[in-house]
Amino acid sequence: MPVFAANLSFLFTELPFLDRFDAAADAGFTAVEYMFPYEEDPEAVAARLVANKLTCVLFNLPPGDWAAGERGLAALPEAATRLREGINNALRHAEAAGTKRLHLMAGIADRNDPKACHAYEEALVHTAGQLEPKGITLLIEPINRRDMPGYFLDDFAYAAALIERLHLPNLKLQFDIYHRQILHGDVAMALRQLIPLIGHIQVASVPSRHEPVSEELNAAFLFDEIDRLGYDGFIGCEYRPRAGTREGLSWLTALTASKRD
Repeated sequence: MPVFAANLSFLFTELPFLDRFDAAADAGFTAVEYMFPYEEDPEAVAARLVANKLTCVLFNLPPGDWAAGERGLAALPEAATRLREGINNALRHAEAAGTKRLHLMAGIADRNDPKACHAYEEALVHTAGQLEPKGITLLIEPINRRDMPGYFLDDFAYAAALIERLHLPNLKLQFDIYHRQILHGDVAMALRQLIPLIGHIQVASVPSRHEPVSEELNAAFLFDEIDRLGYDGFIGCEYRPRAGTREGLSWLTALTASKRD
């Protein structure tokens, strides 16, 4: 059965950020992920991870000014300096937390703009080069434009072709099942096709982004398929609980019990 990671930017949000680590461990998780740790002391985060015997599997590199509407810097030609400064900040947090996967957000940009495409590719090459000596995998994630209007990287085929063409040893695909279903559908076939490129998987229901065992998708089938494909990474629970995190975790309890039977 896949190993699930609690996304602490989505789950246990009724608690202060650092207390979410304790809650995740109490709920039975052995791994966590989150979006942005940059308002926290890296050593404080590391202490919570150690105290709760948790693995931090993923977080995002700095996205720019989130409050002002920035959703990443990689495809913004004018933001190259800020992006490079952000890498150093991310590495400081990754070293403290022992994190081995970082997601680089592309930003709001036109993929038909050659300057944006060039900036994005340069950003990937530079960032991957900075992360590789640290043993860190760089991830890119197609995100649907319903949730994030104007997002540069909104196509799985484009992302896969870019990964294959750049051929960077530590550049992988972040396969979010929720975004895949909204963008293109055909989730199971895409997993089969793209599994050699996948470095991380995330899940939520579609269309409401709640617990992954409701609505459009057959999550149990997809989890079995992921096992059949030999994926040995984590699946991030990046969903919004329908009625409280703890109340909604019955899906995971039931899934775990079914695998034991």
